[in-house]
This record gives sequence, C-alpha cells and structure tokens, in this order.
Amino acid sequence: MSNERPTSQQRPAGGGPGGPRKKRPFQRRKVCRFCAEKNLAIDYKEPRTLRYFISERGKIVPRRISGNCSAHQREITEAIKRARNIALLPIASNHVLP
Repeated sequence: MSNERPTSQQRPAGGGPGGPRKKRPFQRRKVCRFCAEKNLAIDYKEPRTLRYFISERGKIVPRRISGNCSAHQREITEAIKRARNIALLPIASNHVLP
C-alpha cells in the first residue's frame, strides 16, 4: 500500500472527507450610517452614539465590522478618544481594580 495522497482526478467532485462543500452565504456590504443619513453628526459629547462603535472590552470596532467609510471611521476614532480623555466613556468597560 502506498502513502500517496490522491490526485485531483481521483478525488470526488465537490467534496472532501466531511461531505460536499457548502457555499458561504453572500454577505451584503454594510453602508456607512453617517453617509446614508446626512443629519447624523459625530460628536464626542454624545457617548450613547459612540457606544455602538466600542466592543464589550472597550476597544474601538474596526471599519470592516462597523461598516463605516474611512473618513467617518477616523472621525469616530477621534471622538471616542476625546470622550475617553474627559471621562465620558470608559477606557476599558470591564476594568476591575485589584
């Protein structure tokens, strides 16, 4: 018996050892909410708005997850940092003192 792997001609089409491959559902590209709604403004004095862009651990959510355009993501990042600096937002949401 040989220990060679089967070539592409010997493998069954459309599947592997776990069965047939499943197609990933197409995920629609997110739209920047600030570009879509022109009346929304990014303000460091509104922590309720900024909390949507902070994870549970207090990190700023990246653009690919939040769906913001690059210009608005930079504004959001700056606003979050300003709000943290004047203590409107926590630096780490689950911060526990020893």
